[in-house]
Amino acid sequence: MSEANIILPAPVETALASSRFLRRQLDSRPWLAGQLAASIGAPLDATALRDYLRAEKVDDNNLKTVLRKLRAWVICHVLVRDIARLADLTEVTETMTLLADIAVETAHDVLRDQLVARHGMPVSADGREQEFIIIGMGKLGGRELNVSSDIDLIFVYPEDGATAGPKVIDNFEFFTKLGRGVIQALNDLTGDGQVFRVDMRLRPNGDSGPLVASFDMLENYFITQGREWERYAWIKARVMTGIRGAELSAIARPFIFRKYLDFGAINAMRDLHAQIRREVARKDMANNVKLGPGGIREIEFLAQVFQLIRGGRDSALQIKPTLKVLDRLAERGIIARQAERELAAAYDFLRRLEHRLQYLDDAQTHNLPASPEDQAIIARAMGFASYEAMLVELDDHREVVGRHFNGVFGDPTEAGHDLDTLWSTACDEARSSEEFQRLGYPDPAAAARRLSAVRSGNRYQQMPPSIKMRFDPLIPRVIEAAAETADPNATFERLLDMLDAISRRGSYLALLQQYPQTLHKVAELVSASLWAAQFLNRHPLLLDEALDPRILEEELDLPAFRADLARQLDEIEPDMERQMDLMREQHHAQVFRLLTKDIAGKLTVERHADFLSALADIIVDLTITMCWRKIKTRHRDDPKFAVLAYGKLGGKELGYASDLDMVFVHDDDAPEAAEVYTRLGQRTNTWLSAQTPAGQLFETDLRLRPNGDSGLMVVSLEAFRQYQLENAWVWEHQALTRARFCAGDREIGRKFEEIRIEVLRQPRDLAKLREEVLAMRQRMADAHTHKSDLFDLKHDRGGLIDVEFIVQYLVLGYAHQHASLTGNLGNIALLKMAGELGLIPADQAATVADSYREYRRLQHGQRLNNQVSRVDQALVAEQAAGVRALWNRVFGDTLD
Repeated sequence: MSEANIILPAPVETALASSRFLRRQLDSRPWLAGQLAASIGAPLDATALRDYLRAEKVDDNNLKTVLRKLRAWVICHVLVRDIARLADLTEVTETMTLLADIAVETAHDVLRDQLVARHGMPVSADGREQEFIIIGMGKLGGRELNVSSDIDLIFVYPEDGATAGPKVIDNFEFFTKLGRGVIQALNDLTGDGQVFRVDMRLRPNGDSGPLVASFDMLENYFITQGREWERYAWIKARVMTGIRGAELSAIARPFIFRKYLDFGAINAMRDLHAQIRREVARKDMANNVKLGPGGIREIEFLAQVFQLIRGGRDSALQIKPTLKVLDRLAERGIIARQAERELAAAYDFLRRLEHRLQYLDDAQTHNLPASPEDQAIIARAMGFASYEAMLVELDDHREVVGRHFNGVFGDPTEAGHDLDTLWSTACDEARSSEEFQRLGYPDPAAAARRLSAVRSGNRYQQMPPSIKMRFDPLIPRVIEAAAETADPNATFERLLDMLDAISRRGSYLALLQQYPQTLHKVAELVSASLWAAQFLNRHPLLLDEALDPRILEEELDLPAFRADLARQLDEIEPDMERQMDLMREQHHAQVFRLLTKDIAGKLTVERHADFLSALADIIVDLTITMCWRKIKTRHRDDPKFAVLAYGKLGGKELGYASDLDMVFVHDDDAPEAAEVYTRLGQRTNTWLSAQTPAGQLFETDLRLRPNGDSGLMVVSLEAFRQYQLENAWVWEHQALTRARFCAGDREIGRKFEEIRIEVLRQPRDLAKLREEVLAMRQRMADAHTHKSDLFDLKHDRGGLIDVEFIVQYLVLGYAHQHASLTGNLGNIALLKMAGELGLIPADQAATVADSYREYRRLQHGQRLNNQVSRVDQALVAEQAAGVRALWNRVFGDTLD
């Protein structure tokens, strides 16, 4: 059948009603109808495009012609499938991106071979072959190319040098020639049209900069001249040619993504968008679906600003496609899932509309048509009965986009605050005091003095204008937020201390400026807990956690936390400094989430202690893994090494600021085992306890190891067993009652538990045991005397230690008869068990268990406000009497 007699497939006939461009192409390219008829039933892939180029025998003589023919086929194929509802948005943009990739690749390969034949291979000074790296930016980089788009490119090469001859030129000239050739091959308007308009303005220094840049030139530009809008642009950067893309990414990544949370990016992006909006208004582009209000660009900005803010700390956000970014943001609770769905629906609608505008005449337009005829065509192509009906849905989408966009980029402080005058006249303490009194501050004069001290202080006076611009709007909101808490004065002081701690970090101020509701959450937190306030001051990064609306309701998922942290640690291997900081940051974030739930009354003391203990187990276990990797002379892949937890960690009663009592053991017969595991123990201890820029994980205490400070840091499991059976003091066996395996090799953990049970189940002389336990208790009492009239929850007679000593005595004295007593179940469970076994009266066991629980609750409350664990005697008189009664029953020793 001749080309003239080909019957057009139904999808092509359908598309002709919506595209004058398609009609022109079919009329001017007789071969195209047959090509479309053969291919229209399925999406095009890379194989199909490359097969076409091979069939056309593309070379330097026909390069421009063949690429333009390829473009005609691909865009018409996409156009038909899209309008006929055979292709979704992803297929359209991916196919156009594929066209650009293969066109660029083909032009590069053909022209490079031509240049190499003339000048020789470009090499570095040390003789290594140099490649031309073409970077796709914008929608090309994100694989989101529209159907009549230009393509944004940047050209780089690794190192300077010269070609190998015959006609020698330097690498810069070689790659400049190659770059110009690629541009001409794609961009030149010939009788066959053009492939893509090429835009090189995103390169360093734009049109005034050189066409190509070496890696060194690019890195120097990023460091010395890179601007905020370029960070935004480089998010989409994608290497299209060459094999050294990983090196290039390593250069660009620190410029694009900051290590810290970069909320200052919101202001920079807001300014950039304001410039675009001014340009839109100036050119009367309200009907532009890309740049106009509620358009495509606002969705892209919204997605990418969060990449700039968080991408340096969350590598999963270092992706390019807009819809995938929105989905990741929703997964993390950064935007609501409903917002993601609405923005994705709007993006799909706007991009499909954009394509139909361009299908009309293959014009790079984003403007709605003015003529009724074209309006009718566009409406029909979009599936609407009328243009007016289409506009209704378009306006709905744009309104949704605008609302979400303004929610992120609007400046909440722009309208000012009722208390701005109070801050501007802060040095007038008498006037300020009256205002603080009106706001309900119990000590208005003190608040006025503190406010005046801030305003007149050197720290504020020396702030640069950019910081003051963020700091000033916050103070009135701090005053307001503190006034709404139970203790306005204390909260105000704590919030000002926090602002003082972060006042040199514009990013944190920008966070609070952009999300003033966070101040109210933080005010509630620091009002309830001085420890929380100080924790935030030490780790202001945690302010970001307060933004998460799910923080109170979402369950704390430790297995997921462990898996995610392990993945992130692996990704940055072998960067030990970053790994240590990451582990601290992630641990602090989990503690903060727990703290928020705790203060809101959503956790019992037992649950919060269980969580903190399990969290510590994870951190210690991952620390062993990280430290083992960094020991160069390790003799096996996996260490036969374990950490035994004692004290509060062992009993799963860890508090927010508790030390970790640990013992390190190994079970390895290798000759070098003792030396290697000692090194591992030292590194593990240092990793956990060292202060880094991100703070500290834990204070550690290794004194419970065999022979204490004079003993080996790491002992073999057999040596540990021998020590416990032959040399340990009774108090060490008391400590063993609440010891457990917490990290490392699980088989060692199993063997340790066997040893622990063996030791605890030794028959003992009860009289001698009682004597030694009483002697140890007396030594502790002598060491913790205090003159206060308050009751010390831990150390006073009838307090926590007495309960623990009762339980430990019962375990050591009777475990040989009752194996169940060796379980590390916690003091409350063991008291109940002892009552059920008849070792103590069951009613007294229950009473003391309740007392122990209440003591822990009170102690926890005191520590949240950095207070010593002492309360009014009358508050716990009944509990203390019950503990003393059981003590007397067990030991026959009347407590003072």
